[in-house]
Amino acid sequence: KDKYLYLNNFKSGRWPAGNPETGYLNCDGSPTKTYILDTRRKKGITEYWQLNFGKRPAEELYDIELDPFCLNNLADNEKYQNIKTNLAGGLKQKLTLQGDPRILGNGDIFDNYIYRGAVRNYYNRFMSGEKIAAGWVSETDYETDNLN
Repeated sequence: KDKYLYLNNFKSGRWPAGNPETGYLNCDGSPTKTYILDTRRKKGITEYWQLNFGKRPAEELYDIELDPFCLNNLADNEKYQNIKTNLAGGLKQKLTLQGDPRILGNGDIFDNYIYRGAVRNYYNRFMSGEKIAAGWVSETDYETDNLN
């Protein structure tokens, strides 16, 4: 609203681009993705990895006029608490009016929609050892380190 962007990450413990061990499936393979992953793995530089693949805090607040790329999260800055509170209240009100399951206590429904494609239940199948072709990610995208 106005010059601020407020985000509520309802499940901040989740990986926004998909789980590392399955290759960040919500981000297609590309030279840029490979570079960012390799930079973290080989050089220990995590800045770009965090911006692209890292977990997000429960709340984010950005001044999109001063910070159009949303790099400086103001959510924990005391100076912006009134703005954050007002925007959070407005978001909750709108989501309640729309019947959004996350506000009504049923947000897990999004994890239970049936997917009919060949990669249905990919995570569980992959974690039990099944090799499933995910043609939109590179073999090198899969993480072997535990990043939790």
